[in-house]
Amino acid sequence: MKIETNAVVAFHYTLSDLDGNEIETSRTRAAPQLYLHGHKGLIPGLETAMEGKSAGDQFDVTVAMELAYGPRVEDRVQRVPLKRLAKAGKLTVGQWVQVQSEQGTQVAVVKKIGMTVADLDLNHPLAGKALKFAIDIKDVRAATEDEIKHGHAHGDGGVAH
Repeated sequence: MKIETNAVVAFHYTLSDLDGNEIETSRTRAAPQLYLHGHKGLIPGLETAMEGKSAGDQFDVTVAMELAYGPRVEDRVQRVPLKRLAKAGKLTVGQWVQVQSEQGTQVAVVKKIGMTVADLDLNHPLAGKALKFAIDIKDVRAATEDEIKHGHAHGDGGVAH
């Protein structure tokens, strides 16, 4: 089966910057990453690169900044009370944290820590960067009705939400 809208894709990846420095990999996990194609579960450039591929395909793709996490917006630093970040544990400068915003949960980077507040950069940590992916597609299957209705792939255990 080829990857098309409403296909569930299982894949491993290694994400690197343009200098070849590894940022993240799924290859150390037992189970591959799952996503439901055509439902905005991946950055646009990677989802486009997946279109038409099949199980067993391996490929490298460079995704332009505009089709990844977009450009950095310099005025996206926000001062947040530390009590709102209590779930993050002990904070360190440069740490990635999840925060709730009007757009939902998003990743931010701790820029500065004070006694009662922290300055967070609300740009995605990879904003402003082109990204390289090494992809290994393990499986492609048709999505279930529940997966299509929910807008995301479900693992082996089915619905877990």
